[in-house]
Amino acid sequence: MRDPDALIARAGVRGDPDRDQHFLVDDRVLDRLPTYLEELDADTSHVLEIGGGTGALTDRLLSIADEVTVVERDRKLAAFLQEEFREEIDADRLTVIEGDALEADLPDFTASVSNLPYGVSSEITFRLLPEGRPLVLMFQQEFAERMVAEPGTSEYGRLSVSTQHYADVELVESIPKEAFSPPPAVQSAVVRLEPRDPEYDVDDEDFFLRFVKALFTQRRKTIRNAIRNTAHISGLEDPDAVVEAADEDVLGKRADAMAPAEFAALARLAADVGEPGDGQ
Repeated sequence: MRDPDALIARAGVRGDPDRDQHFLVDDRVLDRLPTYLEELDADTSHVLEIGGGTGALTDRLLSIADEVTVVERDRKLAAFLQEEFREEIDADRLTVIEGDALEADLPDFTASVSNLPYGVSSEITFRLLPEGRPLVLMFQQEFAERMVAEPGTSEYGRLSVSTQHYADVELVESIPKEAFSPPPAVQSAVVRLEPRDPEYDVDDEDFFLRFVKALFTQRRKTIRNAIRNTAHISGLEDPDAVVEAADEDVLGKRADAMAPAEFAALARLAADVGEPGDGQ
């Protein structure tokens, strides 16, 4: 396997915290990341990596995948990857896409393992999740803990409900700052997301997610008040009709005590009687 420090030296670059660049240089962590995918017995025929950096993780992914596609927004790093991995590119085993992962056309990948740029990790995750593919992604520790949080905990929120709507989520490893060059300000964590259909029905997914977002903007309020106060976000034309139709035990709860299935049931009711529009 290629040495991560040697890759940085050959690339002639240094990580830049101002640009969200922290290169993972701990060999043990790099070696473990692909195994979290293999434990799912996932299809590794075409693995997507967001934020290839100098290619230390790319090198490991090539050892388990038939084909790897890397998306790298930094022009110099993308050019380095094309030079460093010329043999793999010529063998049609690696494709390097220079571009922003939020805008680039993504391939028909079978799984993704990525050390995400933390500043856009949420946006990238919610671009990947609807694809229904196994994901092994690295986040800031606090963000990861919110993804896996359960109802009734202080970390539970919109991120928890939205993530768990798409997948079973597991925090599989915490990563110390020293595993990166330069070290970030906070500890990191690896999250594994295994896609599955939710245990509840959602007729309009966009409205469901928007409705969850709206109610969590007023997480300290009861559901009754949150429905009435957030119609500008949820798009409900008649929030009072939803309040009148909902069960009293639900209306008395707060958002952080509501399980995803309860949100789904309430969203279906709101869609039926509240005349939702597009919202914000």
